[in-house]
Amino acid sequence: MNSMHDTPSFGASLSALVPRLRRFGRLLTGHAQDADDLVQLALARAWQHQARWEPGTRLDSWIFRIMQNAWIDEVRARQRQAQVLVADTDEALAATAGAPSPVDAIAVRQAVAQLSEDHRAAVALVLVEGLSYKEAAEALGVPMGTLTSRLARAREQLQALLAPEEKQPCAT
Repeated sequence: MNSMHDTPSFGASLSALVPRLRRFGRLLTGHAQDADDLVQLALARAWQHQARWEPGTRLDSWIFRIMQNAWIDEVRARQRQAQVLVADTDEALAATAGAPSPVDAIAVRQAVAQLSEDHRAAVALVLVEGLSYKEAAEALGVPMGTLTSRLARAREQLQALLAPEEKQPCAT
């Protein structure tokens, strides 16, 4: 009976993560429909490989990694099929929840959409989802130094895209 008790707990925990998974999926894919497909695939894989998750560890980090790997597989498959991935600016990215910003939300979404996949994933996990650097690095399967470097580069790129006048050298 103990296994019956564990399964609903796992399911309830997964269900609680769905909004965060959808937000992460939209940041990775740039499309609401691709994000929903990715979330569905990740949830199915999580259920299928439930025994691989260690209770007491972060379920969100584990499933974010599943999603990241599934998206990498999808992008590779699309590239093999010579399909072009085009971001729809109306559905490009979920707005960052929380603090108000003086920067136009559409401009932020468009700027984030211009980041590389690795940089978008780092931004999504740390700045949007609030994972610690260590948790995000584990979710992405990279060393913490790599994650820190990706975040630094992503922030620089976002700053340049959102406030280009501040990056111009001074005239002498």
